[in-house]
Amino acid sequence: MSPYVPLLRRRRRGQTDYRARRRAIASQKPLLVVRVSNKNVSSQFVKPSAKGDMVLSSAHSRELIRLGWHGSLKSTPACYLLGMLAGKKAQAKGVSEAVLYMGVLPFIRGARMAAFVKGAIESGVQIPMGEEAFPSADRLSGKTISEYATTLSSEDAKAYSKKFSALLKSGFDPKGYPAQVEKTKAAIMGGKK
Repeated sequence: MSPYVPLLRRRRRGQTDYRARRRAIASQKPLLVVRVSNKNVSSQFVKPSAKGDMVLSSAHSRELIRLGWHGSLKSTPACYLLGMLAGKKAQAKGVSEAVLYMGVLPFIRGARMAAFVKGAIESGVQIPMGEEAFPSADRLSGKTISEYATTLSSEDAKAYSKKFSALLKSGFDPKGYPAQVEKTKAAIMGGKK
């Protein structure tokens, strides 16, 4: 009979994937940690150590509001823009390369996490990831959201007002996503932090 080997507490609770963390730490590069909640996105560039992870720089999607962003704070375009902002802030703190650390979450091609990494790479931080993992340019620019909003508003006004109620209540027309993305992107790349 084989002996019972218990899992570590953080693994049992689904909080830490120790194999993934060991691979990330073995790279000896800072880790990029991104978390998407129901309303916001937050990110940190951290340096792991035996005493605990040291945060080198951080960014939160609410910072996009100061740069003129009026869209959703957790959408694909918002993640892309936040990746750019986080990359600019990390470079200001001396971070030039990093490794994406997802923890126990699975990586999904073309999802918001990939959009975030694309933005960070475009800002100048080197993160190993293939081009096939990133969302399309239409999704990053908000063109798909704009087209969907246009179609839905002409077909079913009630469904349109329900689907985009939070944006409409704040005074933002979801059909204007591409222009909003370009404006905020220019503010980020122009040097505002």
